[in-house]
Amino acid sequence: AFNKTLAKDNSLAIGFFQRGFVHLQLEMYEEALSDYHMAFSHLRKNPFIDYKQLGLRYVLYAWEVLYSTAAAQCQLQRWQEAKATLDKAVVWRPEGRTAILDMALERVQDGLSLEPMQVPLGELFRPRKKEVEQLDSKDFLGKPKVISSIIPNDEYIGFEPLRPQKQGFYEPSADALR
Repeated sequence: AFNKTLAKDNSLAIGFFQRGFVHLQLEMYEEALSDYHMAFSHLRKNPFIDYKQLGLRYVLYAWEVLYSTAAAQCQLQRWQEAKATLDKAVVWRPEGRTAILDMALERVQDGLSLEPMQVPLGELFRPRKKEVEQLDSKDFLGKPKVISSIIPNDEYIGFEPLRPQKQGFYEPSADALR
């Protein structure tokens, strides 16, 4: 499902983040690491992205992506890279989240792996009713109509703005009356 979602919107950072978590669960560590890198790059140097407007009650923080990246690096036994990633996460962390990253740095220095961050269980994209209703196709132009002139002397065929009327031009000819 995440593959299909990311095929439709390849700049959805939360999609890469969630697929990275699934890859970690399936022990596909290189793929997880790649997904976390993609998620971080799609944050576009923003400290977070709030997905409430799209229907997911979750805010994806850059430090969470970096923390999960370090977790994937720990699984691959890349301890120095994990430490460098956590140091980078410290720069991106909001106030009051220092304890989590400090404990993670200690675990990495001791050679212990980290549990990755994830979207809380049960949180799903639920678009608002208004947005779903707008998915129905609407016919704004109406049905096409062919309009032809009933004026016998009008030989013009084509599209143009209204032409000025000439005296006597729009009256039926004598042949047409017979």
